[in-house]
Amino acid sequence: RIGSATSLSSAVINSRLQELVRLFRERTEKVKEKLVDSDVTSDEESPVASPAAAVVPAPGGELEGDKPAGDDHYCEMLCCTFKCRPWLDRLRSYRFPSSIDPLTNLMYVLWLFFVVMAWNWNCWLIPVRWAFPYQTPANIHYWLLVDYLCDLIYLLDILVFQTRLQFVQGGDIITDKKAMKENYLRSQRFKMDVLCLLPLDFFYFKVGVNPLLRFPRCLKYMAFFEFNDRLEAILTKAYIYRVIRTTAYLLYSLHVNSCLYYWASAYEGLGSTTWVYDGEGNSYIRCYYWAVKTLITIGGLPDPKTLFEIVFQLLNYFTGVFAFSVMIGQMRDVVGAATAGQTYYRSCMDSTIKYMNFYRIPRTVQNRVKTWYEYTWHSQGMLDESELLVQLPDKMRLDIAIDVNYSIVSKVALFQGCDRQMIFDMLKRLRSVVYLPNDYVCKKGEIGREMYIIQAGQVQVLGGPDGKAVLVTLKAGSVFGEISLLAAGGGNRRTANVVAHGFANLFILEKKDLNEILVHYPESQKLLRKKAKKMLRSNNKPKEEKGGPGDPLIIPPKADTPKLFKAALAASGRMGGKGPLGRLRWRLKELQAMQE
Repeated sequence: RIGSATSLSSAVINSRLQELVRLFRERTEKVKEKLVDSDVTSDEESPVASPAAAVVPAPGGELEGDKPAGDDHYCEMLCCTFKCRPWLDRLRSYRFPSSIDPLTNLMYVLWLFFVVMAWNWNCWLIPVRWAFPYQTPANIHYWLLVDYLCDLIYLLDILVFQTRLQFVQGGDIITDKKAMKENYLRSQRFKMDVLCLLPLDFFYFKVGVNPLLRFPRCLKYMAFFEFNDRLEAILTKAYIYRVIRTTAYLLYSLHVNSCLYYWASAYEGLGSTTWVYDGEGNSYIRCYYWAVKTLITIGGLPDPKTLFEIVFQLLNYFTGVFAFSVMIGQMRDVVGAATAGQTYYRSCMDSTIKYMNFYRIPRTVQNRVKTWYEYTWHSQGMLDESELLVQLPDKMRLDIAIDVNYSIVSKVALFQGCDRQMIFDMLKRLRSVVYLPNDYVCKKGEIGREMYIIQAGQVQVLGGPDGKAVLVTLKAGSVFGEISLLAAGGGNRRTANVVAHGFANLFILEKKDLNEILVHYPESQKLLRKKAKKMLRSNNKPKEEKGGPGDPLIIPPKADTPKLFKAALAASGRMGGKGPLGRLRWRLKELQAMQE
């Protein structure tokens, strides 16, 4: 009994020691991973909520968290209950920012939109109210109401927004209230803003409500150009807005010319000559039609009669030719900038076709080249992504590469646990390549110098006796060829054919790029080589276990020794191992040991 108890206790102690060794080993592996990759999740458990934070039942017996949302009120009147509106709460709790970033703040862009609308009201309506008889004593209060509303927007822009705009000084972003206010007061923008709010409206009491006294309000043009810059920065297709803006320039020049023509007609007398406006129909539409024919030099206009009419018409012709040529040139630049990428694509396509025709490339190859051009352009909007990012600084290229590629590369088992900065350096070396349907990504037996990451599409791994059987289909996010990056000594040959199934967009990492990166990360290099050896052993293990007839052996198995020869060897052993048979017996034993 004592012996059995002792054996039982020793078995328990041994099992406990083995368990402790296993726990220590796991703990050591986790500490190693943390040292290599600082972003590994901690083993510590989440803190347990304190008892004081427990939910206390309401007096009515229900928990406060279980109370339905409909029971929250902000007002009760007799039997009527009004539910609380979330947007009202957000409006009450909103605090105006102490500083505004003019480059990225969308609220500031929205405010500039209202300022530009007020500026457009003054620019478009002041000439109309001065030339045409649209401002009458019966509707004067409506005009004045909108005028002073625009003045209020101008004033709020000066007092609230412009004094809170951040600026850069000596490379630092200044957000101090006093410094921002002083920067605005010293700027040219402040002088123009004060000039456009000159209180010339007091002259209304002496000369009447003359719209020309509000002409300084048109001097707030700097807000208009700033709004254009900010809006183009956030639009995905800014060229559409540029076309609209250029068209608005042309319409405004015609608008001003139509106002001047009505003023000249009123000065000469409506209907006094065949050249002036005769006073029939809609005055603005008729004058605008005359302005279009004059500025665009269509012709077919009545000849001027008086000297004033001749001078006015000559000035109109000169202004029209100049303005129209400027508008056409600007529109050409806008359209050219919008289609610059398409023009570059067509020029590359035409040059390639010309080259293939000169060397008489087969038609099937030419069709595949054209298909590659068309698919690459329509799928990613450019032929080479590296050309787009070459002008950016290294830090911005890294940020873009992280957003585009990190989610895919971080899933590669070979790179898990490596230094994060090494992964970032590797992201910048990835190269995007498009493969057409049935294109060979890699062939069996060739030297592997790249790793492939599938960004979009599918590829098929082919094998079998004829090399055409589909072994597996890899989809987006899959990785293959990663062992070839670290294999050495002839062990980096491809073991199967990989063919693109449909259009496939792959990221490629070349071996020389990875070697240049690993020079600076020796710990990650050791870890990668260890993982590569482990993956190679796991890939070769089934073949070793099978030991099929096709496996090459270093020393081929020898044939069985004849029985007569065995008897002779036994006799030589009994004789002390002397003579030629004894030496031969010793040699066979040596060969057998070497084969084992």
